[in-house]
Amino acid sequence: MKIGILGATGAVGRQMIQCLEEQNIDAQELRLFASARSEGKTMQFHQQDLHVETVKRERLSDLDIVLGAVSADLAKEYAPLITKPSAVFIDNSKAFRLDENVPLVIPEINGSDAKLHHGIIANPNCSTIITLMA
Repeated sequence: MKIGILGATGAVGRQMIQCLEEQNIDAQELRLFASARSEGKTMQFHQQDLHVETVKRERLSDLDIVLGAVSADLAKEYAPLITKPSAVFIDNSKAFRLDENVPLVIPEINGSDAKLHHGIIANPNCSTIITLMA
């Protein structure tokens, strides 16, 4: 599986990388995307150095899953670049939370709804997730 992370250098993006490691996700490839300020920085995944890059259509085109840790505006901008070539975009912003065609998923509660996606899966905000988990 080829995975991308939008906003990889931010707090949420770094946590996504850590969760992928903790869950022992053995990605064939992990691509880290961030703003131009972070381009070229090095981050680690499974003790491997990965270089951060800016988003380019061709670098998104062959990914299987893209995790989004960017603003709603950027999520809306990048979504067509991700889903058009058939990748699944799992968005952490508020961009698609109220879209009736996008499943709103908390894996431990309604994980099977993720199968109903049309290229995008959204999640509720962090306080909603914590409250519903209780």
